[in-house]
Amino acid sequence: MQRVTELLFVAPFELVRMTAINSYRDLIVWQKSMLLVTDIYAASNSFPIQEMYGLTNQLRRSAVSIPSNIAEGYGRHSTGDYKRFLQIAVGSLFELQTQVEIAFNLKYLAKDKFDTILGNTKELDRMLLSLIKKI
Repeated sequence: MQRVTELLFVAPFELVRMTAINSYRDLIVWQKSMLLVTDIYAASNSFPIQEMYGLTNQLRRSAVSIPSNIAEGYGRHSTGDYKRFLQIAVGSLFELQTQVEIAFNLKYLAKDKFDTILGNTKELDRMLLSLIKKI
């Protein structure tokens, strides 16, 4: 399977090419999706206890699914499978965006936290779609 070299934006208008990707852990999109999982867990800790098996669980599961599918697809060593798992990660990302909006509408998330999380999901969406196009 062809490996994609990640591009990292260091400063405005400055682009640095990283070394070849040897593991899914080297992918910036995977790293950022792991940070998103941590943010979702932290944000959902303050949700009402009655949501433990409802929205809290759904948010966490969809968030965890994003880096998990990136990793699983990478490990398949087939371009077609890799793309399919990246597309599943995008689907999980959209599911997460919807659940975050529900949490905001229910007043479980403050506006600033909602904006931060939603902004991070939109960045991951762009990164995943770019990676899918490159492989």
